[in-house]
Amino acid sequence: MKRKAVLRVNAKLLIPLILLFALYVQFHGDFGPGGGFQAGVIFGSGFILYAIIFGVEVARRVAPAWLVRIGLASGVLLYAGVGVVGMLLGSNYLDYSVLAHDPVHGQHLGILLIEFGVGLTVACSMITIFFIFAGQRPGGEGR
Repeated sequence: MKRKAVLRVNAKLLIPLILLFALYVQFHGDFGPGGGFQAGVIFGSGFILYAIIFGVEVARRVAPAWLVRIGLASGVLLYAGVGVVGMLLGSNYLDYSVLAHDPVHGQHLGILLIEFGVGLTVACSMITIFFIFAGQRPGGEGR
């Protein structure tokens, strides 16, 4: 893929736009269609495009396995942590209205945090699955 200059130049132009669109979908999910899952898929797809164009080994250096694992765990812990904080503040699990001084602001903050946790988990899951399959040799044995 090193000799495919057109693909490399176009990827350098498109990948930042793909990642920016993922952030738009993430933060616009409160007001329209979209949210954490969709943003995570878009972000993961942008990273997978990077790995396909520039090489899996380069992508593994950009996002090492330990960093992706931390992202997976952090997303799940953020999701669960928001629910636990609601319970500690005297409400039900994932009842966001107690997270701020005003119930409406609490709902907004809770949904924003939950959707970010989902997006982080989905993006890291896609990257992990891609790295697992990319490490497979044609005969089926791993590296």
